[in-house]
Amino acid sequence: MPQIAQLADTYSSQIFWLLVFFGLVFFLVGRGMVPKVMDTVAQRDSQISADLAAAEAARNEADTQEKAWRQRENENRAQAHAMVNEAKDKAAHETEEKLAAAQQQIDAQLAEAEHRIETARSAAETEIQAVASDAAQDIVLRLTGMQIAEASASAAVRKAMIHG
Repeated sequence: MPQIAQLADTYSSQIFWLLVFFGLVFFLVGRGMVPKVMDTVAQRDSQISADLAAAEAARNEADTQEKAWRQRENENRAQAHAMVNEAKDKAAHETEEKLAAAQQQIDAQLAEAEHRIETARSAAETEIQAVASDAAQDIVLRLTGMQIAEASASAAVRKAMIHG
Protein backbone atom coordinates (compact mmCIF):
# COMPACT_ATOMS: atom_id res chain seq x y z
CA MET A 1 0.00 0.00 0.00
CA PRO A 2 1.48 3.14 -1.13
CA GLN A 3 -0.30 5.38 1.44
CA ILE A 4 1.34 3.61 4.32
CA ALA A 5 4.71 3.68 2.56
CA GLN A 6 4.50 7.45 2.19
CA LEU A 7 3.73 7.92 5.81
CA ALA A 8 7.37 7.86 6.87
CA ASP A 9 8.31 10.45 4.22
CA THR A 10 5.57 12.94 5.18
CA TYR A 11 5.47 12.23 8.89
CA SER A 12 8.01 14.85 9.89
CA SER A 13 6.48 17.56 7.70
CA GLN A 14 2.99 16.86 9.11
CA ILE A 15 4.28 17.11 12.68
CA PHE A 16 6.05 20.38 11.79
CA TRP A 17 2.90 21.95 10.35
CA LEU A 18 0.85 20.56 13.21
CA LEU A 19 3.13 22.27 15.70
CA VAL A 20 3.10 25.51 13.67
CA PHE A 21 -0.68 25.46 13.49
CA PHE A 22 -1.13 24.66 17.18
CA GLY A 23 1.43 27.32 18.09
CA LEU A 24 -0.43 29.89 16.01
CA VAL A 25 -3.76 28.87 17.51
CA PHE A 26 -2.22 28.96 20.98
CA PHE A 27 -0.86 32.46 20.53
CA LEU A 28 -3.97 33.80 18.84
CA VAL A 29 -6.49 32.18 21.13
CA GLY A 30 -4.46 31.71 24.30
CA ARG A 31 -2.69 35.06 24.29
CA GLY A 32 -5.20 37.17 22.38
CA MET A 33 -8.71 35.99 23.01
CA VAL A 34 -8.61 34.23 26.38
CA PRO A 35 -7.35 37.27 28.32
CA LYS A 36 -10.12 39.38 26.79
CA VAL A 37 -12.71 36.73 27.70
CA MET A 38 -11.23 36.42 31.21
CA ASP A 39 -11.31 40.21 31.62
CA THR A 40 -14.94 40.23 30.51
CA VAL A 41 -15.76 37.42 32.97
CA ALA A 42 -13.90 39.26 35.75
CA GLN A 43 -15.73 42.48 34.93
CA ARG A 44 -19.02 40.64 34.92
CA ASP A 45 -18.20 39.00 38.26
CA SER A 46 -17.19 42.34 39.78
CA GLN A 47 -20.34 43.98 38.37
CA ILE A 48 -22.47 41.17 39.83
CA SER A 49 -20.67 41.52 43.18
CA ALA A 50 -21.18 45.28 43.12
CA ASP A 51 -24.83 44.85 42.22
CA LEU A 52 -25.30 42.30 45.01
CA ALA A 53 -23.56 44.63 47.48
CA ALA A 54 -25.74 47.54 46.34
CA ALA A 55 -28.85 45.37 46.64
CA GLU A 56 -27.79 44.27 50.13
CA ALA A 57 -27.17 47.90 51.13
CA ALA A 58 -30.55 48.91 49.69
CA ARG A 59 -32.24 46.07 51.55
CA ASN A 60 -30.55 47.08 54.80
CA GLU A 61 -31.59 50.70 54.23
CA ALA A 62 -35.15 49.57 53.49
CA ASP A 63 -35.15 47.46 56.67
CA THR A 64 -33.92 50.47 58.65
CA GLN A 65 -36.57 52.70 57.15
CA GLU A 66 -39.22 50.07 57.78
CA LYS A 67 -38.18 49.82 61.44
CA ALA A 68 -38.34 53.61 61.74
CA TRP A 69 -41.74 53.66 60.04
CA ARG A 70 -43.06 50.91 62.31
CA GLN A 71 -41.79 52.77 65.36
CA ARG A 72 -43.46 56.01 64.17
CA GLU A 73 -46.62 54.08 63.39
CA ASN A 74 -46.65 52.49 66.87
CA GLU A 75 -46.07 55.91 68.46
CA ASN A 76 -48.89 57.40 66.38
CA ARG A 77 -51.16 54.50 67.32
CA ALA A 78 -50.33 54.93 71.01
CA GLN A 79 -50.93 58.68 70.71
CA ALA A 80 -54.26 58.04 68.99
CA HIS A 81 -55.28 55.61 71.75
CA ALA A 82 -54.32 58.20 74.36
CA MET A 83 -56.39 60.83 72.55
CA VAL A 84 -59.37 58.46 72.30
CA ASN A 85 -59.10 57.60 75.99
CA GLU A 86 -58.81 61.29 76.88
CA ALA A 87 -61.88 62.07 74.77
CA LYS A 88 -63.78 59.20 76.43
CA ASP A 89 -62.80 60.45 79.88
CA LYS A 90 -63.76 64.01 78.97
CA ALA A 91 -67.10 62.87 77.55
CA ALA A 92 -67.75 60.73 80.63
CA HIS A 93 -66.92 63.68 82.89
CA GLU A 94 -69.17 66.02 80.90
CA THR A 95 -71.94 63.41 80.97
CA GLU A 96 -71.56 63.05 84.74
CA GLU A 97 -71.78 66.83 85.14
CA LYS A 98 -74.87 67.00 82.93
CA LEU A 99 -76.43 64.07 84.80
CA ALA A 100 -75.65 65.72 88.14
CA ALA A 101 -77.21 68.99 86.96
CA ALA A 102 -80.24 67.12 85.62
CA GLN A 103 -80.50 65.16 88.88
CA GLN A 104 -80.41 68.39 90.89
CA GLN A 105 -83.13 69.84 88.69
CA ILE A 106 -85.20 66.67 89.03
CA ASP A 107 -84.66 66.66 92.81
CA ALA A 108 -85.78 70.30 92.97
CA GLN A 109 -88.86 69.52 90.87
CA LEU A 110 -89.56 66.46 93.00
CA ALA A 111 -89.26 68.47 96.23
CA GLU A 112 -91.56 71.12 94.77
CA ALA A 113 -94.03 68.45 93.66
CA GLU A 114 -93.91 66.78 97.09
CA HIS A 115 -94.53 70.16 98.70
CA ARG A 116 -97.51 70.78 96.40
CA ILE A 117 -98.82 67.28 97.11
CA GLU A 118 -98.41 67.83 100.85
CA THR A 119 -100.16 71.20 100.56
CA ALA A 120 -102.94 69.65 98.47
CA ARG A 121 -103.21 66.73 100.92
CA SER A 122 -103.43 69.09 103.86
CA ALA A 123 -106.02 71.18 102.06
CA ALA A 124 -107.97 68.05 101.13
CA GLU A 125 -107.72 66.75 104.68
CA THR A 126 -108.98 70.06 106.02
CA GLU A 127 -111.81 70.05 103.51
CA ILE A 128 -112.65 66.43 104.34
CA GLN A 129 -112.70 67.30 108.04
CA ALA A 130 -114.98 70.26 107.32
CA VAL A 131 -117.33 68.12 105.19
CA ALA A 132 -117.21 65.28 107.73
CA SER A 133 -117.92 67.74 110.56
CA ASP A 134 -120.88 69.17 108.66
CA ALA A 135 -122.08 65.63 107.87
CA ALA A 136 -121.67 64.59 111.54
CA GLN A 137 -123.64 67.63 112.70
CA ASP A 138 -126.35 66.87 110.14
CA ILE A 139 -126.50 63.17 111.10
CA VAL A 140 -126.72 63.95 114.81
CA LEU A 141 -129.45 66.50 114.12
CA ARG A 142 -131.52 64.01 112.10
CA LEU A 143 -131.04 61.08 114.48
CA THR A 144 -131.34 62.77 117.82
CA GLY A 145 -132.75 66.12 116.90
CA MET A 146 -130.00 67.83 118.86
CA GLN A 147 -127.83 70.59 117.52
CA ILE A 148 -124.10 70.09 118.36
CA ALA A 149 -121.47 72.77 118.23
CA GLU A 150 -119.26 72.95 115.21
CA ALA A 151 -116.09 72.82 117.36
CA SER A 152 -117.12 69.60 119.14
CA ALA A 153 -118.13 67.98 115.82
CA SER A 154 -114.82 69.04 114.33
CA ALA A 155 -112.88 67.63 117.31
CA ALA A 156 -114.74 64.32 117.11
CA VAL A 157 -114.04 64.04 113.37
CA ARG A 158 -110.36 64.87 113.93
CA LYS A 159 -110.13 62.25 116.68
CA ALA A 160 -111.78 59.64 114.47
CA MET A 161 -109.48 60.44 111.56
CA ILE A 162 -106.36 60.18 113.74
CA HIS A 163 -107.30 56.88 115.42
CA GLY A 164 -109.09 55.45 112.45
